[in-house]
Amino acid sequence: MNSKRNSGFTLIELMIVVAIIAIIASIAIPKLMSARISANENAAIATLRSIASAQAQLQSSCAIDTDADGGGEYGFFGEMAGTAGLRYYDVGTDAPDVDLDAGFLNPAILPTAFGDTVADANDECVVERSGYYFKIYLPAATDTGDIAGVAEEGPEGQGGAVTIPDPNNCEVIWSCYAWPVDVESTGNRAFFINQEGDLLQTANNPDAPNTVSIYEGLDAAPTYDAAFEDGTTSAVTGMGASLGIAAQGLLSNDDNVWTIVGQ
Repeated sequence: MNSKRNSGFTLIELMIVVAIIAIIASIAIPKLMSARISANENAAIATLRSIASAQAQLQSSCAIDTDADGGGEYGFFGEMAGTAGLRYYDVGTDAPDVDLDAGFLNPAILPTAFGDTVADANDECVVERSGYYFKIYLPAATDTGDIAGVAEEGPEGQGGAVTIPDPNNCEVIWSCYAWPVDVESTGNRAFFINQEGDLLQTANNPDAPNTVSIYEGLDAAPTYDAAFEDGTTSAVTGMGASLGIAAQGLLSNDDNVWTIVGQ
């Protein structure tokens, strides 16, 4: 008599396998998400430091000198990446000028990808890299103790200066912010760096007690003075004010607590 043996898994065996897979996934997925966020945040910090190095190199090269006084000025992404024309001193008008389609930096200081800008809700240029958006502010002229910020405004995919920053202040001041494309997915913390190399962070967590302003996505960029002191204890406000570092007991303009990275 021939016996025939049925092959395959029983329903109970399949349910056990599915349960095991679900348990493994419940453990692994959060760890993968956490690792991704950590990697993106570390990449954002490294990118900001690279931007600071590029700004120092640009300023020392005097490639931008819009008042012809021999003092180099800081630049925008498009200028440093060689995708937008550099600001220059116009002899005929005795004033700063720019041709976004001519006078490119060669060789460029930043990779060309940094010139691949997109426009936010204010028609200002930002750059996306590794789950973070980056935005540079250069200074306007000092106005009764206040120094406003000027953002990059050139065409998408090119960048550059449309509103020209103040030549004198642009020799000494710049800042850049980085914030996540998607909070709790591509990153959490928001970051800041300036000409002094001060690298700051804010938790950017809606559940944190010291987070009032949340920075997430293309249209939620920090304002130029977000991480600066609110000016109530200083005669100088805006980009010229002291930084709102929590350790100093200062209140920042966005009401968040900003601390030095690593502390």
